[in-house]
Amino acid sequence: MEKFTHLEALLFTAVLENCVDQLSILGYIMPVSCEGKTDISHTGIQGMKEIIETQKELDINCQELMSARQGSGETLTPRSLKSIEPKQQLGKTGHIKSTHRLSNRAMKHSALSVKNLRKIQADRQYASDVITVTMKKMQESGTFNSLTEANEREKAKKSKFHDILIREEEGKKEIKSLEKQLQDVKKQTEIELQNRDNMIAYLKDELQEMKAKTNMESCYMKKSTDLQVHQTQKKCSNAENVLDKEIQTLRSKTDEEIRVHVEIENFLRQHHKMVEEKLEYWVDKYESDTDAKDEELDALKASKAKNLEMLQRLAEECHMFEETIISDRVEKEARRRQLEQDALELKSILKLQAWWRGTMVRRNLGPYQALRKLWEKRLSKQKEKGKKEKSGAKKKTG
Repeated sequence: MEKFTHLEALLFTAVLENCVDQLSILGYIMPVSCEGKTDISHTGIQGMKEIIETQKELDINCQELMSARQGSGETLTPRSLKSIEPKQQLGKTGHIKSTHRLSNRAMKHSALSVKNLRKIQADRQYASDVITVTMKKMQESGTFNSLTEANEREKAKKSKFHDILIREEEGKKEIKSLEKQLQDVKKQTEIELQNRDNMIAYLKDELQEMKAKTNMESCYMKKSTDLQVHQTQKKCSNAENVLDKEIQTLRSKTDEEIRVHVEIENFLRQHHKMVEEKLEYWVDKYESDTDAKDEELDALKASKAKNLEMLQRLAEECHMFEETIISDRVEKEARRRQLEQDALELKSILKLQAWWRGTMVRRNLGPYQALRKLWEKRLSKQKEKGKKEKSGAKKKTG
């Protein structure tokens, strides 16, 4: 929204101030209620005098503003002059019309109701408040946003009021329909009430008959109940005697149970003390044992760490020994195979030598030729001996 100049803002505030004064005059002129009537002519004359005085003051203020504006060197545009002149004329004519209307309203004061007067007074006060707020905004910022906002609020209120009226009409229609339904319900209830009256009369007749029957039955029942009461009294006296005996036996039993309870309680207390002592002992023992076991566990952990180190060292040594043993076994196996090979070669050599020697001996080769001759000589000698023995044996036989 465009801002007005300072001079335009002052002119607008002057017009609005005039409106506020007129509204205040209207408030003084209007009667508070129809009962408290005042002198209309006197209030009208005073209102006219106040209007003339305020109009003169406004003219003087406007002339001073114009002179101050020209003295400061500022020029008024034709547009601003055009806007100022009709506003002043409108203000004057509106002032006169308002006075005329105020006088007419004062004459018609007796015809208005209290409710309408209160509403008019509230509307006048609201309008004066809105105009004063717009005057302040016009003087401070040179705009009339508060006036537009108030207009929007009033439009919203009117729309709400219109909605309320629509709802009121709908409510009236609903009320009419409900009244019709209520009439129908009343008719139905009247019919039901007549039926109920007939039923009540019928039930009263039956009630009288039932009263006669009940009187006869009550006499009979009274006699029977007296007999039953006498019988029950006897039964009750017998039952009371039995119950007295049972009460005595129960009292003796309760006394015995109380005594047993006290003894059991004393025993349990002693046992509880013993258990508490044992519990303290076992708790102390548990704590000492846990401390000892913790120490043993720490020692075992330390020994385990040492054993692990030793085991690692022994594992390394074992690995080294295994490697040496494997290398030694490989060497021994090679030696054994070599020895077996040597023994096999020696054996084959010896066999070969023995075969050769046997062949040399059998064939008398080499150094064994002399042995052949000696063998032949021995064989010849043995043959000669055999011949001599045969000849000697023939002679004996012959």
